Amino acid sequence: MSIHPDHIMFAIREVAPARTGWKSASQARILGDIEAHAGALMLSAGLLTYLRAAHFIAQIAHESDGFSTTEEYASGAAYEGRADLGNTEPGDGKRFKGRGLIQLTGRYNYGVYGALLGLPLLAQPELAADPVISLRIAIAYWQRNTLSPLADADNLVAITKRINGGTNGLADRRAYLAKAKAALMERLAAAVPADGSRPVLRRGSKEEEAVAELQARLRWAGFRIAVDGDFGPATDLAVRTFQRGQRLTVDGIVGPQTWTALYL
Repeated sequence: MSIHPDHIMFAIREVAPARTGWKSASQARILGDIEAHAGALMLSAGLLTYLRAAHFIAQIAHESDGFSTTEEYASGAAYEGRADLGNTEPGDGKRFKGRGLIQLTGRYNYGVYGALLGLPLLAQPELAADPVISLRIAIAYWQRNTLSPLADADNLVAITKRINGGTNGLADRRAYLAKAKAALMERLAAAVPADGSRPVLRRGSKEEEAVAELQARLRWAGFRIAVDGDFGPATDLAVRTFQRGQRLTVDGIVGPQTWTALYL
């Protein structure tokens, strides 16, 4: 199920928690800087499906303290001498501290992503904290670590382990994920249907995008089903229950009348 690029910033702003003081100002700056770029960059990276967008937004929200910062709060001194991060020169710990919407840390990683994106991150590591550059780095990290298949499987734990190395902040990431899914679902549910454009669906239908749209509408109507493009028994039961409540023919077949009722 595809997400329109314009809906990405709506979801990000819905996910971003209210901040006060300097965090509020920093958050406003970060969101303002990425607003014109987020949808297009995610589209070019194949991240505009419901689950990929939701998981990506959830992870960058956690890693940036709710879009409040693109630079870790600690000095980076704890990374000094960390050969596993490529910090082999004096001062590398602070110089290559965590920066970005997904925290890029260590000389080695700055070198890798600088080369991937054509940016002088080794010479100018502070560039990694620029909001738009940090978004590009986060997307490159996502692609390089093959996280989209895990998002397609709705596997929050596996994604978190790839990014964090463990499961630190898992509850926070899960809360952001729920908010991102809800915000994206709201945009999907508000989409205006094109008359006569939807196929007739029934249990076993293979039109994944149409089935996913059906499931999104059913969730909007209050049915707790997965949006996975699979018209299985759970979706069939939800359709029949919905039809009964709308006083339609209860046959589990989603034709023009059922589609129309789903968008009322």
